Amino acid sequence: MAKTRQFKTESKKLLNLMINSIYTHKEIFLRELISNASDAIDKRHFLSLTEEAVPSADTYEIFLSHDPEKRTLTIKDNGIGLTEDELIHNLGTIAESGSKAFLEKLEKKDIDIIGQFGVGFYSAFMVAKKVEIFTRSPYADTGYRWVSSGESNYKIDTFEKEDIGTIIQLYLRDDDDENDENYSDYLEEWTLKRLVKKYSDYVRYPIKMAVTKTDDDDKETTEIETLNSMIPIWKRPKKDIKEEEINAFYKRQFNDFEDPLHTIHTRVEGMLTYTAMLFIPKRPPHDFYTDKFEKGLQLYSKGVFIQDKNKDLIGDHYRFMKGLVDSADLSLNISREMLQHDRQLKKIAAHIEKKITSELEKMLKNDREKYIEFYQAYGTNLKYGIYDQFGAKKELLQDLILFKTNKSDEYISLKDYIDRKQDDQKALYYATGKTKAHIESLPQMDLVKEKDIEVLFFTDDIDEFMVQIMQTYEDLPFKSVQQGESDLLDEDNKNTLIEQEKTHKKLLKAIKKALKDDVKDVKLSGRLKTSPVCLVSGEGLSLEMEKILKQMPNQSEIKADKILEINPDHDLFLALSAVFENQPESLDDYASLLYHQALLIEGYPIDDPVAFSNRMVKLMVQASKR
Repeated sequence: MAKTRQFKTESKKLLNLMINSIYTHKEIFLRELISNASDAIDKRHFLSLTEEAVPSADTYEIFLSHDPEKRTLTIKDNGIGLTEDELIHNLGTIAESGSKAFLEKLEKKDIDIIGQFGVGFYSAFMVAKKVEIFTRSPYADTGYRWVSSGESNYKIDTFEKEDIGTIIQLYLRDDDDENDENYSDYLEEWTLKRLVKKYSDYVRYPIKMAVTKTDDDDKETTEIETLNSMIPIWKRPKKDIKEEEINAFYKRQFNDFEDPLHTIHTRVEGMLTYTAMLFIPKRPPHDFYTDKFEKGLQLYSKGVFIQDKNKDLIGDHYRFMKGLVDSADLSLNISREMLQHDRQLKKIAAHIEKKITSELEKMLKNDREKYIEFYQAYGTNLKYGIYDQFGAKKELLQDLILFKTNKSDEYISLKDYIDRKQDDQKALYYATGKTKAHIESLPQMDLVKEKDIEVLFFTDDIDEFMVQIMQTYEDLPFKSVQQGESDLLDEDNKNTLIEQEKTHKKLLKAIKKALKDDVKDVKLSGRLKTSPVCLVSGEGLSLEMEKILKQMPNQSEIKADKILEINPDHDLFLALSAVFENQPESLDDYASLLYHQALLIEGYPIDDPVAFSNRMVKLMVQASKR
């Protein structure tokens, strides 16, 4: 005769909480029930080795079946089963974990038990209006049937069951169109296959199901199919895995049509144990530099899928990485859907960061061609990593960034630059522009070319922001050839320049007055050799940073201090001197043209191109009349 019992621990209220609040995705229920079945088989196998009362099975398996007409879904295993007391103790008391108690009793804890909290079973009530369990334990003389609708009570009675194991039968809820709940999906073969593949593909025992096949003549047959892979590729020894297997796994697992550029397969054992299989995709996704992109690594616990994109396992500087981490040491929350933020997780993330860095350093040293392919895809992200968080990752990433220079069409590292700089060089020189060709043509490059100094070319918007954070590399400061005073002049040239500025003080003052608020100062230049004029910025905000910041919302008023530099040895300056002496009324027009010429060289737009054109025509006409 069936015995009716009440759930303990505030029964209905707590059970409703378990069903409706712990899990965010209803489909999780299948993962939980399969994980419980796997636990039960683990227990039977282990106990069969140590206790005569527990027979082993010829083969262990988990079997799924579904009946759309009766709206039932069944999960069957030949694990250890449950006695009546265990049904009462483990299923009648919510959050009482038989798996946890079993694990604690083992002196040798080398067996993977997935369940830890004892609430996974109750996830069944998210999709089922009634659940029946038919179970037989080797420690009981009969089988038992447990049934409940997930409310305040449950019933237990005896049941004739010869074989050891458990059958869980779910009577699915009716579909609810109003709340967009289609429980009938869980009675479809393709849905069950998808969920097993997604969450339980690496459960160590075969998960089987009768599958309908249709031949070319539309004749249907039924075959038993194994739905899961069982052994994860990342748990196999590296030497036994072929490259084509890894590439196929990557493309299937992460929905890419190309092989990965690089694979990192690592296993860490000791105080912290985990396996990671990480990939660098050949190219970033289309949304990589948008706020829609989600970084993160897939997370498994003992082969069971827990989370798709765990953001805490990978820093933003390596957010291009795809891959997974499998660990038995993670502290999961009660639903196994999320991680508790603990030191194990932080340690794994720190280990992964070091491993990725090490792999990139080796690639840069031993396979420069492959590294350059990587860098062209993700170098900008490394630079953002240096700039981010006030340079917290500067030391980690600075040796991974590359630049082209006026002496190299190939990328070089900062270490390469240091190794081949001039002995008396006191700075790392750089110039900023949209392209290598544009930078090479800049008038500010005149002096460094003459001095045969190598200049790093900054062509990414992030470059100058990054260098403001870095400040120095190997105790040498970064110095822009387009900003501030040039430090490359010898004493004789400096003194000559000072004397020339004294001689032409009135002319320089008049040009500055003519340009009003457009420039902070007008000077004679020591950095110009063949070019007539250039703009440089004062200390602080550079010209390139001004351009970038002005593209951002509410930043239109940002201005760099512009300094107009004129080459005192150029014929243009001699012409300006003559105009100042003989036609001072025309100086404003000449000064304006000179300034706008410098703006165009720097890539700035002209605010009033019509006025600029008219002024040029006016001066050309005047010149023709002289």
